[in-house]
Amino acid sequence: MKKTILITGGAGFIGSHVVRLFVNSYPDYDIVNLDALTYAGNLDNLTDVADKPNYQFVKADITKEKSIADLFTRYSFDGIIHLAAESHVDRSIADPLAFIRTNIIGTINLLNAAKIQWNGNFEGKRFYHISTDEVYGSLGKDGMFTETTPYDPRSPYSSSKASSDMLVRAYFHTYNLPVVISNCSNNYGANQFPEKLIPLAINNIKNNKPIPIYGKGDNIRDWLWVDDHARAIDLIYHQAKNGETYNIGGINEWTNIDLIHKLCEIMDEKLGRVKGESAKLITFVTDRAGHDMRYAIDSSKLQRELGWTPSLQFEEGLEKTVDWYLANEIWMEHITSGEYLKYYENQYANR
Repeated sequence: MKKTILITGGAGFIGSHVVRLFVNSYPDYDIVNLDALTYAGNLDNLTDVADKPNYQFVKADITKEKSIADLFTRYSFDGIIHLAAESHVDRSIADPLAFIRTNIIGTINLLNAAKIQWNGNFEGKRFYHISTDEVYGSLGKDGMFTETTPYDPRSPYSSSKASSDMLVRAYFHTYNLPVVISNCSNNYGANQFPEKLIPLAINNIKNNKPIPIYGKGDNIRDWLWVDDHARAIDLIYHQAKNGETYNIGGINEWTNIDLIHKLCEIMDEKLGRVKGESAKLITFVTDRAGHDMRYAIDSSKLQRELGWTPSLQFEEGLEKTVDWYLANEIWMEHITSGEYLKYYENQYANR
């Protein structure tokens, strides 16, 4: 059935994988990729689908109400998959207002535009909001986040995402807008901007630069292969009931320091270095303000109701990720020039 789907943030890390999956899997869908092309948006992530007949790119800023209204005038959308977001905790600490504008104002602009365009005719329509496990706060040694875990955000980033989640639910309850929400754990894989831990470490190891690790490196995260996340988004978009929330996790907890040691082992082998050489680059830096100790996602609802399971063990996914970055040096060189260098120096120089 012919549909027109808007994917916001489709030139970013997770968004580009979702765009690629939908463009290739649903040739009868017209996929409109909206992205403001800020520092993390990169059309080089989508060169393999750029010329597909069912793909279009639109440069626009979701914080600009008129731009979004004009977009919805040009297209009749059957669905919105909303991934556009400011997503890095460190940046949210430095500039919280940017996160308020994009993650809250941007989301309400999209919700309003969808409500106006659909005008109560919700048959075959869907607004799918992608969120994060960080809205739940921090866990101790035991337990996992479920879909009913109370929200307890600790950073400007997670607070802005919690706010946007609540707005999406409000539009479901108040206006009957057909919405679904998912909250995911830490993603990893190809095309991730190197402010995030894994690509940052890969790049630094390759260039024999210090690998900055917050605190003692004992913070625990659940890691999700980005292609598995894209598959989950596909399932949820097509099969979930309106008003539902699903947690998406990799069932894969690692402390930051153990992850980096594993990454160093892989890099030593790939680069032909003596075993243990890359680990000498590990450098502990002053911990992030309000750093959550542990995240862990219970994905059993998604597995039980929609049949999703992760496809890769973490070690295999990590090796595939390393292979991609080493094979795409030009991509990394483009990304790590200019503004990235200024950010990196400001973030880690005095720690």
